Amino acid sequence: MATHHLKLNLDKTELLFMPYKTSPLHDLSITVDGTVVAASRSARNLGVVLDDRLDFKEHIRATAWSCRFLLYNIRRIRPYLTTYSTQLLVQTMVTPRLDYCNSLLASLPACAILPLQLIQNAAAWLVFNLPKFSHVTPLLRSLHWLPVAARIRFKVLTLAYTAANRTGPAYLQDLIQNYVPARPLRSSTAGRLALPPPPCQRLSLVPTAEFFHISSSVVELTTPTLPAFRRGLKTHLFRLHLD
Repeated sequence: MATHHLKLNLDKTELLFMPYKTSPLHDLSITVDGTVVAASRSARNLGVVLDDRLDFKEHIRATAWSCRFLLYNIRRIRPYLTTYSTQLLVQTMVTPRLDYCNSLLASLPACAILPLQLIQNAAAWLVFNLPKFSHVTPLLRSLHWLPVAARIRFKVLTLAYTAANRTGPAYLQDLIQNYVPARPLRSSTAGRLALPPPPCQRLSLVPTAEFFHISSSVVELTTPTLPAFRRGLKTHLFRLHLD
């Protein structure tokens, strides 16, 4: 940093140690310019709260809290809004928060992302001005909203499409390998991806390995353009989760 004429603000510096397995080094600390920087259990980076276990519980909790606050404010003015204007408010203020960096949550079980799904359910009830615990699946179908788990999968598979077509970031392109059969087969022209390596050969970071695993589940990536792929993928996930 000194070589590039940069200065480190030690008052805003956090040390986050992320072990792949349980490690006794949580008390690790470093000394920078005479100041001791102790390890933290979580740290915020670009709006995402990273924790030392990479289970994203703090990030999900913070996202759910901010969305709940926005829904509370919209609910206060709901008597003066139409259904369409309420939908626009929710899609403008709440939905982007649910979708922000949601591909990082691809490795989590359904119980972990349940708080985010409850937020989306509350948003659907608010749009139609229905009481709590109303059947939400017809509401999501009417709004054409994918559930949270499907939205995460949509983001990951879209990134996989751009990486497979060499239009995405280089660090994602390195994770994608096209399927090449050992002998001539009809599947060789289907645009499939290679299967992920065994667990012992995967990268230690769970989100990176999970991206490779989920992206390899794409059946075909032969759609000519990204908008066409996104339309077809959304239709497929919509039928899979809401039909």
